[in-house]
Amino acid sequence: MKDKNTVLLIFTGGTISMSEDPTTGALRPIDFYRLQEYLPELKQTGIEIKSIPFSPLMDSSDVQPETWKEIALIIEENFENFDGFVVLHGTDTMAYSASALSFMLKNLSKPVIFTGAQLPIGMMRSDAKENLLTAIEIATAKENGKAIVPEVCIFFEDTLFRGNRTTKKNAEHFNAFNSYNYPPLAKVGVHIKYFNSYIHYPDLSAKLEVNTNINPNIAILKLFPGITQQNVHATLNIPELKAVILESYGAGNAPRLTWLYEELKTAVQNGIIIVNKSQCSTGTVEMGKYETSLNLLNAGVISGYDCTTEALVAKLMHLLGEYHSTEEIIQKMSVSLCGEMTVS
Repeated sequence: MKDKNTVLLIFTGGTISMSEDPTTGALRPIDFYRLQEYLPELKQTGIEIKSIPFSPLMDSSDVQPETWKEIALIIEENFENFDGFVVLHGTDTMAYSASALSFMLKNLSKPVIFTGAQLPIGMMRSDAKENLLTAIEIATAKENGKAIVPEVCIFFEDTLFRGNRTTKKNAEHFNAFNSYNYPPLAKVGVHIKYFNSYIHYPDLSAKLEVNTNINPNIAILKLFPGITQQNVHATLNIPELKAVILESYGAGNAPRLTWLYEELKTAVQNGIIIVNKSQCSTGTVEMGKYETSLNLLNAGVISGYDCTTEALVAKLMHLLGEYHSTEEIIQKMSVSLCGEMTVS
């Protein structure tokens, strides 16, 4: 039996993995040993912490589906040896990566906590220290010998979110993320208060399955007043295109333009999956509630419910990589696979 709780830090890069060079003022990557110099508290946690860095470390703007696969495979390879995992990641695409991992890691029974920082760890007012230390604590938190939060999550500032419900909302403030359509899983102050009723608990008899097949042939089409047929036609006729996220108005509405209906209907008939996503941060798509959404419904567009764009991107890429049947993918898009949406 292990004497200590154990955590694996996966360094992908981002601001949290940088320090400011005292001579030039430029940001540069740091390794785990330098991190320990900045955070002597790591040794005081009583937690055994090991690390695996990406080489080279990467800005999160450069993250691609191959990055998600690499993180997932590191977790799979080390799954039995650690109580939890903390992924240090840049904030810009963190919600995409956390969403992707939630679909790749089926039957997850241990915490995978993404965190990062708005300021480099070597700076005086950096938020990196509290974010990392708290993420580590959450990654090892147990009750009756079982993980309290066996999910892919994002922890930032003082809040733990379900990863596939999260969106980056702010480029300047320390509270960089929000989960508009799902409550937080925990709030952090003097104590960490977990909201167990919102946490997903897996079937512990089922083993972890890691599925890293990804098909990135999707597009996002955002509606706006004055959008032209040429714009829509060009998007729907991208070579090798398999699916489109249609960012519509309000509760899932679109202009009642004959050409728009025909373009969407033709694309669906050609086997392209079109998912309706509201441009609003809060709320859900309700196709058929207003007359302005009937054309979408009649054209064969399906609802994205209250999913974030980040989760829809990850879910479509995952399903397109795992399944070849359009009908099967459409069916799975209508159900919540790992808590990514609320289906009424």
